Amino acid sequence: MVVDRSETIKRQTITELKQKCVGLITSRDLLRMMADDIKGGKSSEEVLNEKISKQMTPINQVIYGRPDETIGMCRAIMAKLGIKCLPILSEGRVEGILTGRDMSDFYFDATDRGGKKNYLRDVSERVGLTTDTSMAEPPVFVRQHLALKHDPLYLNVGVAEYPHPFKSADGIGSSRRNFGPQDLATDPDLSEDAHFLSEVELFDESGTNLQKLLYMGVADGVGSWREYGVDPREFSHKLMGECENILHEASSQCGIHGGNHCSMVSPAELLAQSYERTKEANVIGSSTACVALFDSVHHQLHFSNIGDSGIIVLRHIDSASALQRNRKTPLAERKSDLRIAFVSQQQLKSFNHPYQMGWTGEEIVENNSSFKQASDSCTSSVHILRGDMIIMATDGLFDNVDIEDIASIALQWEQESGFFDGGGIATRNKRWASGDSRTDISAQSIPRLADILCQKARENSLDNTIDSPFAMLAKENDIMWSGGMPDDCTVVAMHVVGKHSNELPP
Repeated sequence: MVVDRSETIKRQTITELKQKCVGLITSRDLLRMMADDIKGGKSSEEVLNEKISKQMTPINQVIYGRPDETIGMCRAIMAKLGIKCLPILSEGRVEGILTGRDMSDFYFDATDRGGKKNYLRDVSERVGLTTDTSMAEPPVFVRQHLALKHDPLYLNVGVAEYPHPFKSADGIGSSRRNFGPQDLATDPDLSEDAHFLSEVELFDESGTNLQKLLYMGVADGVGSWREYGVDPREFSHKLMGECENILHEASSQCGIHGGNHCSMVSPAELLAQSYERTKEANVIGSSTACVALFDSVHHQLHFSNIGDSGIIVLRHIDSASALQRNRKTPLAERKSDLRIAFVSQQQLKSFNHPYQMGWTGEEIVENNSSFKQASDSCTSSVHILRGDMIIMATDGLFDNVDIEDIASIALQWEQESGFFDGGGIATRNKRWASGDSRTDISAQSIPRLADILCQKARENSLDNTIDSPFAMLAKENDIMWSGGMPDDCTVVAMHVVGKHSNELPP
């Protein structure tokens, strides 16, 4: 923990230092900070003199446990969030820190880990390799992956956007009965969601090589601004529009000034610049935001997310060898090996109250505000494989369609489009090796997947008999809710392919 002792507390006749916790820093944070500084050209002395406040996790973002929680619960939290240190909080005081080493100590007694007996039994025969030791050939599936990894990957993208079903130019009906028109709303211009999709050429980190990069983003305008006479669409649309403007301006500078003026922009930096422009234009409002960058050369999806929009990655996993294989369903009963490989973390202040980027006309300095900066976003990277399906969407999808159902819909789309048949991964890889990528079919059909997902979200949002993800979370928070949650819905569906297609949606 990072402690600020600059303040003092007077207790009767003595003065004590106030040990105020201001953040948490781990060895991984320190290594990341040092790597960034070294990459930036700083000397070793400058690196070692850097303030840790730059890289620490602020106290208001630290995940913590409680003394009365079980080891199993704490282990689950640490595994799901990928954290190695969990402060234990009691009555506003940090009483201790639980680490991975503590978990090991809990499950294994010292006599099981130390001593000569255990060294001989567990370690001695595994230490040291002879000088003539050779490496075995990797399995076939690994060789196939290694053969493909240097080839660039590409995305075919489809976008669908549905407004709130009860929305009209005059506002939103509270129910189907109060909506008025017989037909549900379909005009995307009514939606408070916004999105952008932009393929640009920017220089890589070396500043010498131009690289095509695909950026995409979604934003969900906060509808409660309507109560103050503010159109919730303006902020989200401005935020996404400026993201696109910034990218095209940077790309246009490449031919004029070279790599020093138009290098790759990270999603967090793009959000930060767009937010500043939105503030300068004095656009009042707020929205959640998720912006991503696909690096086709390094097969990486980089993203930054604030609020309850997000990204999921669907992937076919080799049942025979993969660590992520389905361990619950017997092999004979499995209908497919499509798995949820990644789900981005959402950021909520409380139930149905996401963190957001916003502007009221003046800066808000209170620590408990719902407004966040781009630097507060959940920022991460995901390694992408050929054949993956990536779904970026606003909460209109995730509140109404369970992630397992999203995976089932994506599988059905794959099968109907002819990308995956009963032959499994081996048959698909043989097709790729023969040069049959079916990229054009993917480019033509991927918008249909986005539209099907939006349609399913709307269908579920109007069904009062189902337990939607929103309803289940509401009940966990002691709020009685049945059925779906009518809302705007925007889906950006992406299919990872091995050949480029010129068909990029407008």
